[in-house]
Amino acid sequence: MAVEYFEAHNFFLQKGGSLPVARLAYRTSGTLSPTGDNAVLIPSWFSGNDEASETYLTGTGRALDPEKYFLIFTNLLGGGRSSSPSNSPAPSEQGRFPTVTYYDNVRLQHALLTQRLGVEHLRLVTGWSMGACQAYQWAAQYPGMVRSAVPIAGSARTASYNKIFLLALRRALTLDPVYADGFYASPPIRGLKAFAAIYAGWGTSEPFFRLGHYERFGAKNHAEFLEYFWEPFYLGHDANNLLTQLKTWELGDISDSPAYDGDYTKALAAITAKLITVPIDKDRYFPPEDAEFAASHIPNGRCATVESTWGHMAPMDPNLKETFDALFHEALS
Repeated sequence: MAVEYFEAHNFFLQKGGSLPVARLAYRTSGTLSPTGDNAVLIPSWFSGNDEASETYLTGTGRALDPEKYFLIFTNLLGGGRSSSPSNSPAPSEQGRFPTVTYYDNVRLQHALLTQRLGVEHLRLVTGWSMGACQAYQWAAQYPGMVRSAVPIAGSARTASYNKIFLLALRRALTLDPVYADGFYASPPIRGLKAFAAIYAGWGTSEPFFRLGHYERFGAKNHAEFLEYFWEPFYLGHDANNLLTQLKTWELGDISDSPAYDGDYTKALAAITAKLITVPIDKDRYFPPEDAEFAASHIPNGRCATVESTWGHMAPMDPNLKETFDALFHEALS
């Protein structure tokens, strides 16, 4: 099915300001059952989209099969398909686009599900990276609606070490003179290339490079991996869009809401879903220690660490499809 759009007018945001029209780009696959018990929500990750979510996490014959489940793929605010700096009219264009949080994204997704799609309960919420962070957010923000959750390579609260990485990425873009405080006439190419180089060192792991796994991307060495994969990927993204998503990532914290008032353990304890958090042992963004802490404070939580030299990019490794599918089956049982 083609991408569709859900609109919410005068959408007020958690950190202040509003979007005159908040557009949520989404796509569905499969059919909602008569009892409404087969809906699976898969939010997008940083610089990802609905198509990428479908490619890496679902498919015919896999655990998340559209023949069995009603799959709903949503796109992050700021990601380029939903409302973003690159596609919003004044007063939210370019550098004027407001700060959005996971709380805002999930509230908009909730409106889509309940007001348009007729979904009252979610059999599963899952996602990778920022998609995983949204899965945690859903489980805490609407605990009565989520039956199970499988956050993959994400966290319920963004750690300080992770924020240093995000700061480096932000500076790579904003210190390019062409960026012009977000009102650039042409893309800040130098900043985007620096952004890609930083990401290349964090996206996988040291063993990934030592063992030459970049050869799977057609590269002969680390420099070609940057040139063939990371640079083209991020040169295809709008700088303001990337910065908007970085801010959402930085502010990630399921306890940052009136319901929990910053009490992180209280927010984790309020999650009633069967939650299997899936960290990757060599993930430099979201280490297993954070996932283990979260799982230990969620009443029906479990931590299932996956070993992979692909680090944060483990869901892209075709050899791990069965591993992730087994965890989906466990959550859905």
